[in-house]
Amino acid sequence: MPIKRIRVDASGNIQTFVADKKTEKVGRPSGKTGGQRFSPNKKTTSRGHGPRKTSPSKTQSEDNKPKQKIPPVAPGVIRIIPLGGVEEVGKNMTVVEFGNDIVVIDIGLTFPGEEAPGVDYIIADPTYLEERKSKIRAVIITHGHLDHIGGIPYMMSRIGNPPIYTSLLSAVMIKKRQEEFPHLPALNINVVSEKDKIKLGNLSIRFFATTHTIPDSIGVIIETPFGNVIFTGDLKVENTNGVPEKFEEERFNKLGQENNLLLVADSTNVEKPGFSYPEKEVQKNVKEIIANAKGRVIIGTFASLFDRIIAIIEACEELGKKVAIEGRAMKTNIEIAKELGYLKTKRGTFATPDEMATLPENKIVILATGAQGDEYAALMRISQKEHKSVKIKKGDTILLSSSVIPGHEKAVQRLKDNLARQGAKIVHYGIANVHSSGHSYQDEIAWVNKKLKPRFLLPVHGHQFMLHVHANVAHEIIGMPEKNIIVPENGSIIEISDKGQKISALKQMASAKLVMIDGLGVGNVQEVVIRDRQMLAQDGMFVLIAIIDIKTGKVRKSPDIISRGFVYLKESQDLLRYVRLLTKKTIEDSTAQMHPINLDYVKNNVREELGKYLFQKTHKRPIILPVLIEV
Repeated sequence: MPIKRIRVDASGNIQTFVADKKTEKVGRPSGKTGGQRFSPNKKTTSRGHGPRKTSPSKTQSEDNKPKQKIPPVAPGVIRIIPLGGVEEVGKNMTVVEFGNDIVVIDIGLTFPGEEAPGVDYIIADPTYLEERKSKIRAVIITHGHLDHIGGIPYMMSRIGNPPIYTSLLSAVMIKKRQEEFPHLPALNINVVSEKDKIKLGNLSIRFFATTHTIPDSIGVIIETPFGNVIFTGDLKVENTNGVPEKFEEERFNKLGQENNLLLVADSTNVEKPGFSYPEKEVQKNVKEIIANAKGRVIIGTFASLFDRIIAIIEACEELGKKVAIEGRAMKTNIEIAKELGYLKTKRGTFATPDEMATLPENKIVILATGAQGDEYAALMRISQKEHKSVKIKKGDTILLSSSVIPGHEKAVQRLKDNLARQGAKIVHYGIANVHSSGHSYQDEIAWVNKKLKPRFLLPVHGHQFMLHVHANVAHEIIGMPEKNIIVPENGSIIEISDKGQKISALKQMASAKLVMIDGLGVGNVQEVVIRDRQMLAQDGMFVLIAIIDIKTGKVRKSPDIISRGFVYLKESQDLLRYVRLLTKKTIEDSTAQMHPINLDYVKNNVREELGKYLFQKTHKRPIILPVLIEV
């Protein structure tokens, strides 16, 4: 099957066209031009962080910087470097290097936790790639979720803007997201299918379809002289009562007949025993709830769950119910699904919330974003009575068809409390089978490993604990030799050598600092900035404004004080009185015999003395900002 390309015409319409050759050689793009061995049973210091629990101060420490110069990859050696996604669930990005060719698998993002206030996103460190951009032949994207595509707008220009290869749906989602960054250069996006084979430098790349929560998910096969390097991407195995479906058997039996050198595999749900709950059963259960509801049904779910959203809309059509869409991301993804032919609806299926007001309540279904309790998402605004047209009524059924992302527990609980107070009936995955993960459980992971029979295993996509559990499963259940498994950290440099007979990790580490997206800034947030934000959030700010006579160094009138997030001024008069006296004394002692007056020196003295006193009296350390005015 010929390779398809994607382009956008002058009117903004998406077009695909066929490349001239089935096997396309990609030339060298223009542009100028770290780890240790970890075994499953070794104790390793983890720097793992989840989507909402990232600690920039730790990951940006000196320990994470390369200690020695990284040697060039030797002839006949395959180098794999996970730059992200092996100490967290998110910011997935892996480098494969062979000879003079580099291929990058996924460029994702993750979300910061409370440890990085004000930061929007976190992406992997591109330093290794920036230094070798002339060798980068392509970026390959496994699917369209943000933890796999979200870093593209911030990363591509830094690594030479190489071509992107991915499935059609992922290509469109990347294009849609790129529209939010009109100042960036256009992306060279190429659409591939599981039947395609492409040539990137001296590397041949094939693809295979995978089961996930979004259509068009693909696994990646990188052919080497010593065997295949296989990336599963996010993966589950569709099954019935723990028995894989026929198409899964056929797919993995075929792949298992090849010489598979290394498996780079998803570890997210490896702690859970058995097989994951089938998506088809979830869709069946959701349809039953919609059918039996006596009033309105409001469904909160991830906008990226294409298959489920499509199934819900089709179920509503079958049951004679109207659908209203709330949430920008939900509307965008439904339009994409319709545009690409994944969703075909009858006329009149969709209605606006205002139109819903005229319908019987048992004929209404509202699809909304915000099941994670996001402050500005549609469902949260509905729960807080802030939505312009949707108001909760007694008898409404609220269906939360999603799991709770770690770090969102409190927000989701607040969402459920708000809805319950208004008389809504709430159904969620904790009490009913209305959600299924897109990641394999332990028995699925073992099954995939047995089918593919790789010589080596590199578990990815998860916290360090998840990766170690995955390694133990491979060793203890499958019988893979311990020496053939490496649990990496971000920046670990893994090499396969001796004609594919040996896997090891270099003592050097590639740079794996956190790159923080802060407003319009990319990677320019220093640790001191984050530390100050943390201090402001914890202990507040204390500002002193004093006027100093430039000739005498004496303080004119009593210093003014501004407190934000530290103490309530009206109830702290004794404290403030002494602070004013201490400020005056410190300034005048510091300026005595000083000509001319060094304001920086005086400010430091004031900051030090007040810091000691305030901590003694309050056990808090606010940020102290002395403002000294000379007259």
